[in-house]
Amino acid sequence: MSGYKRMRRQHQKQLIALENRLKAEMDEHRLRLQKELETHANNTYIELERLAKRHVAQTDKEMKSVAAEERRIQQQIVAQQRKELTSFLDDQKKEYRLCKEKIKDEMSEDPCTPKEEKQERLSRHKETMQHSQAEDEAHFRAQQRLVYDRSCRALKRRSLVRKHEFEQEQLREELNKKRTQKEMEHALMIRQDESTQDLERRQLHMLQRLRVELMRLQHQTELENQEEYNGRRQRELHRKHSLEQRQQPRNLKTLEVQIKKQFQDTCKVQNKQYKALRNHQLEVSPKGDHKSILKNLKEEQTRKLAVLAEQYEHSINEMTASQAMRLEAEQEIECQALKQQLKQEMELLDAYQRKTQSEMETQHEREDQKLEQKVSIRRAHLEQKVEEELAALQKERTERIKQLLERQDRELNTFDAESRSLGFGSLGSLDFPKEDTR
Repeated sequence: MSGYKRMRRQHQKQLIALENRLKAEMDEHRLRLQKELETHANNTYIELERLAKRHVAQTDKEMKSVAAEERRIQQQIVAQQRKELTSFLDDQKKEYRLCKEKIKDEMSEDPCTPKEEKQERLSRHKETMQHSQAEDEAHFRAQQRLVYDRSCRALKRRSLVRKHEFEQEQLREELNKKRTQKEMEHALMIRQDESTQDLERRQLHMLQRLRVELMRLQHQTELENQEEYNGRRQRELHRKHSLEQRQQPRNLKTLEVQIKKQFQDTCKVQNKQYKALRNHQLEVSPKGDHKSILKNLKEEQTRKLAVLAEQYEHSINEMTASQAMRLEAEQEIECQALKQQLKQEMELLDAYQRKTQSEMETQHEREDQKLEQKVSIRRAHLEQKVEEELAALQKERTERIKQLLERQDRELNTFDAESRSLGFGSLGSLDFPKEDTR
């Protein structure tokens, strides 16, 4: 496996490891938020239970206090009426004595009336006064009883009103407590949503930064590999050209040997032709001309061999020059072709890297937009949930207050109707003695 492939696999492993770590962190974060909400809900339930128990205890204490105050006021009324009755009886006794003495004085001023008649008259007057005082006492006692019963009824009405006020106060306290707890829950949910937003953004930026860094390393490695490849290709071409240049004399020698062999073969052919021509001319010519014929043939042969040798030298020189020029031209063409190829490959690599970087930036922009859209939708749902819960809580508050006031109004109207049926009339304007705090 090449180093580049190992690097790509290592980068993929790093991305997967980071994604798994971020997912575990997000799961832990959500679990912690869920526990916070559960803890808040449990605390709210405990506080409401504690408030309900405290209300029960306060109600019991208040009812005992109201009952004790009723007994105290009733005792004060009884004591006051007892004093008034004693004073009333004392006044009757004084009046009785005064009337008795007055009658006696009147009777003593009339000496003509017999004693028995005076005694009888005094007895009738006593009976009349006693009967009148007895009726007055009965009427006075009846009035006191009526006042006592009316006061007790008024006390019960006042106790009922105080109970209603106490119930209203407790209900307001309970509803305010629920609203406070709900507002605290909403504030906690908003803080949790904000912390989740921060964590999501931070995790996304961490992942994007790692991608950018890994892509930078990948591009750097690709560029280094391409530069190394370019250098290797250039060195290989340079070695090839150097080898060709070193091998050129050997190749030229081989070609020269081939040309020389061709020259030698040509010379052999010419020698054979010369011998055949010499023999033919010697056969057809007189013997006296043989010497001149041989001389002419020898000179012709020498001249042709000289021309052939000159052609041989010219061919070798021309071949050497053409081979050198051809090799130089071919090597220059190969160098230019390699440079063009490497330039195109480098341009393709640069275009590919720009494309991948642009695609990654586009992907990051989409991820940012998707996250912001997700955050916005979740926040809108949270705000809608908060509004709905507050509206439901306000509706519950209104309904419970309405139900309480309606029930209390029915109880008070029923009590007043019973009071009117008992003949007490209006009981709301009675005053009661204050408790002695000395």
